[in-house]
Amino acid sequence: MARQRSIRYAVLGVGHISQAVVLPAFRHARRNSTLAALVSSDRKKLQVLGKRYGVKRLCGYDDVDELFESGEIDAVYIALPNDMHKEYTIRAARAGLHVLCEKPMAVWAAECDQMIRPTKEAKVKLMIAYRLDFQRANLEAAQAARGDKL
Repeated sequence: MARQRSIRYAVLGVGHISQAVVLPAFRHARRNSTLAALVSSDRKKLQVLGKRYGVKRLCGYDDVDELFESGEIDAVYIALPNDMHKEYTIRAARAGLHVLCEKPMAVWAAECDQMIRPTKEAKVKLMIAYRLDFQRANLEAAQAARGDKL
């Protein structure tokens, strides 16, 4: 069997959710994921977190399109404020990058449609980071609901 290539991620936003959950999780995903870039407007946080996680590619939002077009990343993890999800999902999709977006997907349902359309057109994946879908209790409840145990 051929070895699976590692997906190179840029994490957009280095606030609480990134620092508490997203960035540490990359240590457990080394088999198939690489933390390749960090994006933030806070240069001090970028330097500290870049050093902590061994990330050399650090950039601000003004340089994000150049990062997207650089060939250095395959996907983005959007951990930005909710009202910024749509803009960066669309920009990433237009650059041919897969998108993993924090929940909620967007502020309004119409924005969700506006995010889905360009990802389909670019033939890239769009996934919302909703971890409860994969917790054992929820998987068992879904299985029971589909079966005859209820």
